[in-house]
Amino acid sequence: MLYIAADHAGYPLKEELKKFLAEGGYEVIDLGADQLDLADDYPDYAQKLVKEVLENEDSGGVLICGTGQGMCIAANRFEGVRAAFIYDEFTARSAAEHLDANAVCLGARVTDAELAKKIVKIWLDTEFSGEERHRRRLEKIEEIAE
Repeated sequence: MLYIAADHAGYPLKEELKKFLAEGGYEVIDLGADQLDLADDYPDYAQKLVKEVLENEDSGGVLICGTGQGMCIAANRFEGVRAAFIYDEFTARSAAEHLDANAVCLGARVTDAELAKKIVKIWLDTEFSGEERHRRRLEKIEEIAE
């Protein structure tokens, strides 16, 4: 299961990615925004998506705001979330392979649609390596949260 959410700045890119992912055979659940509304706030959508990802095993999420940074900060406030800010093919691969990221954050004002499609696809198609060094580091992050 893949969830997607965006604020007003990310709304147009969300709509494009949603269509791309559905055409690629992914089951995508859109958690909003449902329209372009300059008064909405990214933390609201981050919280909505994170709750779904945490409640639904084997799910992931794509969060989009203007830079991707606000969504990433908001999402990572929740225990059990490993949201990664991705902006190119390398960070997309690393988010999955090294961080086992269960959410990725994109910046609609800094990432064009074609690149966004590539990097989300890479993240989805790349598995966590499971290497001891990566597991160890993730465990240390979890300890910090306690």
